[in-house]
Formats: sequence, structure tokens, C-alpha cells
Amino acid sequence: MAKTDDNAFTLGQIIVTAPRTEGVAIGQTTLSSDAIYTFNRNTLDEAVNLMPGVSSSNSGGSRNERLIFVRGFDRFQVPLSLDGIRVYLPADNRLDYGRFLTPDVAEVQVAKGYASVLDGPGAMGGAVNLVTRKPTRAIEGEARATLNLGRDADYTGYNVFTLLGTRQDQWYAQGSYTRTFQDHWDLAGGYTPTATSQQKGGRRDFSRTEDWRVNAKVGFTPNATDEYSVSYTRQEGSKNAPLHVTDTSLQRNWSWPYWNLESVYFLSTTALGDRATLKARAYYNSFDNLLRAFDDRTQTTQTRGRAFNSYYADKAWGGSAQLDVDLTSADRLSLAAHYRRDKHVEWQQIFPSGFTEPRQTNIEDTYSLAAENRLALSPALSFVTGVSFDWRDLKKAEDYGTPPGGGAARLFSYPIRNASAFNGQGQLVWTPAPDTSLHASVSSRARFPTIFERFSSRFGGATSSPDLKAERATNYEIGGSRRFGILSVDGAAFYSHLSDVIVAFPILFNGQSVTQSRNLGKGDYYGAEIALNAQLGRTLNLGANYSWTHRDLDDPTNAAFQPTGVPTHKAFAWVDWSPLARLNVVPNVDIASDRWTVNTAGTRYFRTGSYVQANLRIDYRLVDGVEIGVGARNLFDDNYMLADGFPEPGRSLFASLRAKY
Repeated sequence: MAKTDDNAFTLGQIIVTAPRTEGVAIGQTTLSSDAIYTFNRNTLDEAVNLMPGVSSSNSGGSRNERLIFVRGFDRFQVPLSLDGIRVYLPADNRLDYGRFLTPDVAEVQVAKGYASVLDGPGAMGGAVNLVTRKPTRAIEGEARATLNLGRDADYTGYNVFTLLGTRQDQWYAQGSYTRTFQDHWDLAGGYTPTATSQQKGGRRDFSRTEDWRVNAKVGFTPNATDEYSVSYTRQEGSKNAPLHVTDTSLQRNWSWPYWNLESVYFLSTTALGDRATLKARAYYNSFDNLLRAFDDRTQTTQTRGRAFNSYYADKAWGGSAQLDVDLTSADRLSLAAHYRRDKHVEWQQIFPSGFTEPRQTNIEDTYSLAAENRLALSPALSFVTGVSFDWRDLKKAEDYGTPPGGGAARLFSYPIRNASAFNGQGQLVWTPAPDTSLHASVSSRARFPTIFERFSSRFGGATSSPDLKAERATNYEIGGSRRFGILSVDGAAFYSHLSDVIVAFPILFNGQSVTQSRNLGKGDYYGAEIALNAQLGRTLNLGANYSWTHRDLDDPTNAAFQPTGVPTHKAFAWVDWSPLARLNVVPNVDIASDRWTVNTAGTRYFRTGSYVQANLRIDYRLVDGVEIGVGARNLFDDNYMLADGFPEPGRSLFASLRAKY
């Protein structure tokens, strides 16, 4: 099992079974706060792109959101959690990972392929968990400030972070605040606008964003085994969406004045004698969001039929309980139960009339019962098996508009359909020596479709699909880790078969050509990963990782279809060098091959996005606990785009100050 970092909030961790690396070293399943800070990755999509098997991308289109793929699986198939509490948007789960800040995170956990059934439903392709920090000393604090500059050293924004905490004999308390403001970012010097380009060089139009998050927790530790904690997190964001640089035919001028998440949660662990432990979680989450569509790129008027204000007001509450029982000294049985209720409320103001729709409500309960057995077959060999049963109970599904049977626009309800799915997995772990571990696993997991996939009309281009089933992936993996003196090696090979994949099937409905979501797709993902870390004395460390990912996904409705967003090859390498006692120099490089993307109309697929980015960070310790730093990302100003028509940032510079007590 992975070793626990002292300042990681252990109650908020999920189950991962791989060695945890320390400092700036980057392993298979965990990413430390030291690595996130050193490589200046202040948002989640940037941070996890450091890891093997995980890649970040851009959705393009009108939303232009930052994405994460885990071994090819997307944001719908890989749940995101904060301290083990799932962050889920019931309408469409279109999480923008650029909104999730990392300075207050102790570590990022990534379960790839094999994600324990004990951690809850939906982990078809893995899971991502943000573990917040926990105080370890009587008084501790940290403050950071980073000034961000563009390719010509012009001001582009800033990031600040503060934390104050205390740990006493039987209790602890901590509060933190982080804020990122981006005035704009700069295009690379190699970007050349065409005659039809609406984006000139220099500053990227509509790239302004603003995000902040507060996190507070109070914990009670009455003895050496028990812990009880109450946490509060709120994050608020506002953002714009850069436009396609050339295609204006389907352009939508969208902005998000607010994109806010809030969560209150209770976590606990209680020893029940010498052989059993009870873990419990209870939470309340909310999500509030406004999407505004304007007449044109000036974003000043809403007078045309394409303009609207779309409001979401979501709430979720639920909890889980897990009982771990040592049946014998070699056999542990774990039982878990999860419950969650999602209430999604939406309404829209339509222009030019200014009419506001009545509020439409969707209510859904999700349950999961899971069991896992960990059996030590010998001191060096263990076998883990797990099963779970998930089911979804839809209570209400409302919409406003023309009902499926036709007629005047009104508030109506879709047919109620429930769904269920079985999941199973097994893992064999062999540890022949303290510095060597090998494993093999198989896992079959499902994920239920969102409200959007079942009921959204997609601006009149689709009809409902109440009977849509869950997607499924069967994941196979072999891998291992070994230390050879100063060198540690961690690697895996994987294969995933996808079935019942949801695709948009063309049909004729009420005399119109529309699409309907159906479980007609299938595919295979496979590849390999390796991570290397070496400590060459007290002043020189280095590391590298490489991922190869191949995806074959069949959409029977589109012969030209290709799965987008994931590079075939991806690598990251770094050197951590201290030539002087107070000086630290960290050159590093991001490398990726091209990936599939599709044009705005969805008619032409092509490959793009290869890059080689040289980066550098230099820190100098003024006194113990205080350091200053400077650095650069994309130092040689590589010009590339990950999605059709959406070029990525060019060279950027930064200067930082950090103080720790």
C-alpha cells in the first residue's frame, strides 16, 4: 500500500496500491504538493499532465474547457473527488478542470484502470482525488505569491495562497485561501493569423478568468486510532471562452459570470475493538452556474434569437460507511455502502422576448453496495477481490419546451426509468523483496449516463433517450516497481475493452432529422507507462516518465469518427540541481505527439497538437523558510494547438515568493 505523507489529510484519501514518491519525484499514482509547486502547475489539468498515463487537453468549441484523460478515459468516465467526496454536475458533468486550483492540495491521487469498488460508483476508467492538507505542528503557516508575465514580460495575472493551522494533542484546525487571476495569456510568436482570422497575434481574446477557493477544517483525535473532522470548501470562478480563430459560421459568444462550488463534509474513522474499523462520510454539495450567450463578440447586447441566460442551481447530499474487519491475521473483509441524491434545477431566459422559463427539476438517487476481501496468501503474495452493485433511482425529470409527442411549449416530464449495474475486480500483488513489487489486475466497471445524455434536446438537434444504459469498461493491467540502488523504476502495461459506449444515433423524429443517444459504440484502449527517478547524491536528482496510449473506438453512425484529445506519445523529464547550498535549479521538458481533433462542423478529423516545451525554475532561499523564485514555461515559444482552431499559450514567465513556518 502507498505510504502516507504526514501533511496529507488521510481521512480524505482513496485507495491506491502503488509506492508513493517523495519531493518532486513523480510516480504512477500520486503527485505531491512539492512537485506541483516546483513545476508551477496551479490548476488541476496542468498538474496531472506531469504524470504518466494522464494527459490534459482542451475541449475547443463554445465551452473551451480544460480536460483530463486517464489512459484515454474522459471526464464522464473518471470521477473527480475532493477529499474522497465526489464533485459531480448532474446535468452534464462537464467539469472544467482549469477551475480547480492546486496550491492548497497536499497531493493528487490518480487510480488508473483499477479503482477500488469501496470508493463508490462511476469509476469506469479510474478516479482522480484531490487530498487537502492537514496541520502537523502546533503552529504552522505558509504564504505564497506568484506574478505571471507574458512572452514579452507584460503583466498577465497572479496567484496568491495563504494557510494557517494548528495541531494539538487531541484536535487540529486549519484554514487556507488561494486565488488566481488571469488578465489574459499570450499567443506564441509563431502564430500567424490568416485573412479570415478574427484573432490577431499577441493577447488571446476572451482569455480572462478569475478563481478562488477557501478550505477550512476542524478535527478531533481522542486517541491513537480515531479521528473525526468537519470541513468546508467553497470555490468561485468567472471565465470567458476564447473563440475559434478562423471559423465564424457556428460561433457562439459565451461567458460564465459565475461558476461556483460549495461543500460541507464530515469524515471519520473509529476503531471497533482490535479487529474492526468503521469509516463514515456525510456531505452536502452545491453548484451554481450562469452561462450567458450574446449577440456577437462584443458581448454587450442580448437581442437576437441566439442570445440567452442559462442558470443551473444544483444540490447534492449523501454519505457512505465502510466497515473493515480483520477476519484473521491474513484476511481482511471490507463492506461499504454509498448513497447520494442529486437535485438539478435549471431555467433559461430567452431573447429577444426576455421570457424566462419556469424552473425545471431533475431529482435522482444513486446507491452502491460494495465488498472487498484482501487475503494474504503468503508474506509476499496478496490477492484482492471486490464486487459492487450500483443502482440509479430517477425521481423526477422535467423539461420546458415542445414535448416528445408534439404540441405547444410547456413544462413536462420525461418517462421515469431506473438502471443498475454490477461491477467486479481482482488484483494479485507480489512483493518478493522490500524494494520490489509486481501486480496484475482485472476490473469491470460501469458508469451511468448523465441527464444531458438522456434528455437534452441540444438546441433542437436531439430527442430524449430515457432507456439509455450504462457504459462499461473491462480493464486489464500488469505492472511493477523496483529500486536499483539510486534508481527507482515504476511501470505498467494496460488494455481496456469498452462496450455499450454512448453515441449520437441519427433518426427521423416528428419529421425532423435529429440524433438520439444510444449504446452502440465499442472500442479498445491499450498502452504502457514507465516512470524513472534517480537520486545522484545530495545535490542532483532527476526523473522522467513516458506514456504510450492507443485508442480504437467505433462509432457505427460515423465512419470517419476518431477519439479526440489524447496524444499517442507523451513524456516529461526534469533535473533538480542544487549547485549552491541555497540555490535550486530545475530545468524540465514537456513532450507530446499529435492527437486527433475535429473541425467545428464535425465533418473532418485530423491530427494536431505535437509540442516540445522547455521549462525552467530557479529558487533561492533567502533565509530558512523564505525563498524567491523565477521561471518560464514554454521557454522557446512553441506554437501548437490541441483542438481545432484553438492555439495554446506561448512563452510565459513568472516570479514567486514563498514563506513557510
